[in-house]
Amino acid sequence: MARILSIDAGTTGVRALVVDERGRVLARGYREFPQVFPQPGWVEHDPDDWWDAMLASCTEALNQADLDAASLTAIGITNQRETTVVWDRATLRPVHPAIVWQDRRTAPLCDALRNEGWAGAIRERTGLVLDPYFSGTKLAWILDHVLGAREDARAGKLAFGTVDSYLLARLTGGAVHATDRTNASRTMLFDIHGLAWDGPILERLGIPAAMLPDVRPSSGPFGTTGPELFLGAAVPICGIAGDQQAALFGQACFAPGQTKNTYGTGSFVLMHTGDRAPASTSGLLTTIAASPNDAVAYALEGSIFVTGAAIQWLRDGLDLIDRASDAGPLAASVPDAGGVCVVPALTGLGAPWWDPYARGTIVGITRGTTRAHLVRATVESIAYQTRAVADAMRADARIPLASLRVDGGASAMDLLLQLQADLLGVPVARASVQETTALGAAYLAGLAAGVWGGTGELARQWSADRTFEPQETDRAEHGYQRWLRAVERSLGWADRES
Repeated sequence: MARILSIDAGTTGVRALVVDERGRVLARGYREFPQVFPQPGWVEHDPDDWWDAMLASCTEALNQADLDAASLTAIGITNQRETTVVWDRATLRPVHPAIVWQDRRTAPLCDALRNEGWAGAIRERTGLVLDPYFSGTKLAWILDHVLGAREDARAGKLAFGTVDSYLLARLTGGAVHATDRTNASRTMLFDIHGLAWDGPILERLGIPAAMLPDVRPSSGPFGTTGPELFLGAAVPICGIAGDQQAALFGQACFAPGQTKNTYGTGSFVLMHTGDRAPASTSGLLTTIAASPNDAVAYALEGSIFVTGAAIQWLRDGLDLIDRASDAGPLAASVPDAGGVCVVPALTGLGAPWWDPYARGTIVGITRGTTRAHLVRATVESIAYQTRAVADAMRADARIPLASLRVDGGASAMDLLLQLQADLLGVPVARASVQETTALGAAYLAGLAAGVWGGTGELARQWSADRTFEPQETDRAEHGYQRWLRAVERSLGWADRES
């Protein structure tokens, strides 16, 4: 009887699931951790908060399942990607707060690299656009701004990693410094074709290769937890993947053309493209997808920075709702947004615009505008941003979009998913298991541990909670075209202010 613990270290909290050999979720644990905003456009985390939240969520899940850690078959880890942390190899202490993927402080460095002509080479070798979103310029910033960091890094005293690497180091007591291909492919430092760290990019950013993790397949051995560190047991860690690639895997999207969207803090649309790494001309990213063995698979990705975070902003910033779960019912209480459009560019705009200087915009307000209209316009903006990415994906992949599998917190809103189906003109299927990110990590770990024999077995376990068919497509199209006019007003706003 297999029991796999999946750790999903997200942007606002850590979730833990206990999953059995039938893919059933037996127990859950969750802990939030604080967000830190030192300056406008800056976002940081204390890595100790990740660790504490991880231990608490794992303990909760194991207690709920009436298990101890020694009963576990394997551990899988999935994580917020691009978030950057540098730590002392000897003490495992971070030398600076983690710089979160949403952080835009390195926009000037990206501008400098663009002016030097690096954008094309970075796109060609890493599959990414030149943007502060990714880890490379964040790492360079830490080395530039922490006294003595660059010298210590050259001497091999410091380690760099994304969240998975840091948790892996802590779980193994510093014995393992590694990451998987999916996370490496999000650093802007990794050649996704040669499957190696890119020497010229490292040299330009002044990043010593000695501080980089070993890169491994997503499904396979990553070390064993130290009993004194992890709930008293030595448990093999057998799978790691960045959250969106893990969600693609958890949604059983294993074949070219299969597509998913996760409505989380941001939203991330991924289309599996098999062993082909298509170059995007429409503002998408080419990235490595999680795969069950040493074979390499790719995906096209549209990264939307703010979707669920906009709902949190309605709650925490504007006090328009008491709980995030109130957004759906309040948005459904009015027939439309009353002409209001919201562009939630709270940390710039990602795909397909890639404008770090865009800022949040609300247009169309009248005396008749109510909080329900503002909430509905914010919910609609989530679907509109996804439509923009889907259009770019269809153009780049040249593969028809037959359907969209969805998950994440905001996918609980029927209003959102019906609008999404209307905008895309294809069925939108909500997964029965919503925690597909954590489920994907469990699948990757279980495959390596021999719990499942292959992806065919996993595909048969997937099921839909509900499928939304297109209905009012003309009305949805009208709203989308009006929203695009609002996007034009948000672009370059911070740049024009400076």
